Amino acid sequence: MEQDQTFLEYVVKALVDNPDDVKITRTVDEMGVLLTLIVHKDDMGKIIGRSGQTAKAIRTVLRVVGMKNDARVNLKIEEPEGSERGAARSAVADRSVDDVIADLKSE
Repeated sequence: MEQDQTFLEYVVKALVDNPDDVKITRTVDEMGVLLTLIVHKDDMGKIIGRSGQTAKAIRTVLRVVGMKNDARVNLKIEEPEGSERGAARSAVADRSVDDVIADLKSE
């Protein structure tokens, strides 16, 4: 396991209530390193933080770790299956623009 992936795993497992559900995949391409993080749906709030501050801090430190190794490191946080936010997003995505406009006009 690479240094950036090991670091991310250590930090995330220290923050969450379900450390056994933490999964990290590492992909390297011409754009740099992409770390994809999957956590238990109940732990998403802890990883994102208020207004995304925790996720932003993790990304910042990962970039520093990447610079030490001459690599651009990015973090993608996947929404877990069955998450409330994911369900709300898909419900909105299923609506057409005309439906949304009609709802706004009727208010």
